[in-house]
Amino acid sequence: MPTPYGSRGGMAFGAEELRVLRRALALALHPTPATADDVQDCLSLADSLDEATRESVRMRAFLLADLGRYRAALPGTAAGYLALLEEALGAGYRPHPDDLAALRALRGNPAAAALLRGCERSRLTALPGGRAAIAGGQDQGRDRPAEKPAPHPAPNPTPAPAPGAPKPTRRPVPTPGEVFPRRKPAPPPPGEHLAAG
Repeated sequence: MPTPYGSRGGMAFGAEELRVLRRALALALHPTPATADDVQDCLSLADSLDEATRESVRMRAFLLADLGRYRAALPGTAAGYLALLEEALGAGYRPHPDDLAALRALRGNPAAAALLRGCERSRLTALPGGRAAIAGGQDQGRDRPAEKPAPHPAPNPTPAPAPGAPKPTRRPVPTPGEVFPRRKPAPPPPGEHLAAG
């Protein structure tokens, strides 16, 4: 059965599972009638993958619960908390404001300072218009939706016109042709004439 391993929750496959996976890919790429054994092997592998995925979700929930307990017991649990946070971040966890506050309080610890720098950089990529948006990237679906920025009032709101006052005229927006007029082709140098047919 494939099992989750490492901090990133990857899957480890055995030799037999890899054989089944290769056979399933071969059948997908070059459709041929599958034997009953092939079908049974593929169904068993799918069941094993589902179970490994469920186990990975359970492990992640335990990790985050431990992280919360260690965070609540800071500063006495700093070493364990930093190790758990690093593991959670490696598995795709987005730090909560409580984590950032805890890291700021532990800033004298070099490991905490390094984690804080990494967390602040990763939060920049998640902000609307951050580096992820520029790169056309996606914010990899994490523990919670991105927070909406608070609305800012307009810098100089325009007063409402008095009733019966004429509406102000608005300048029309210029077209690209008006802003960037088309260049005329340069005349041919003197002495060069086309032969008349």
